[in-house]
Amino acid sequence: MKINSLYPVIMTEDVAKSKAFWTSHFPFEVAFDSDWYVSLRTDQQPAFELALLDPSHPTIPEAFRGKFNGGLILNFEVDDVDAEYERLRRIGLPMLLPLRSEDFGQRHFITSDPNGVLIDIIKVIAPSAEYASQYDEDTLKTIGLNASHTT
Repeated sequence: MKINSLYPVIMTEDVAKSKAFWTSHFPFEVAFDSDWYVSLRTDQQPAFELALLDPSHPTIPEAFRGKFNGGLILNFEVDDVDAEYERLRRIGLPMLLPLRSEDFGQRHFITSDPNGVLIDIIKVIAPSAEYASQYDEDTLKTIGLNASHTT
């Protein structure tokens, strides 16, 4: 199988409200817009996509119609997590996990969208020595470390 695209689809009872949320607070633009389905994408490279879908729509298998897939977290890796925290906090998004640095190699915070989907905004940072040993060498190199250089 050759994958040409992969993106999450959030099932929401209020497609319009979700569209407003994602286009107001994140760099998404509308690529397709209907009352039951909205396709969003970023105008950046690489481009990212996100879709919104009314769970009662007939395209959902009948046994799953009207139900939600729980447990979803969307991770966004950014260059300046502190600035994003301040920006989203100032506009009133709920801060479910305050900004903090983790030993496993992330500085992040968690907010949510109107559907209860968790949004984890992350900056990759150097992990502690304990966690660095759990990463492979190539991954450590991508964050500017080698196996013998950790914080």
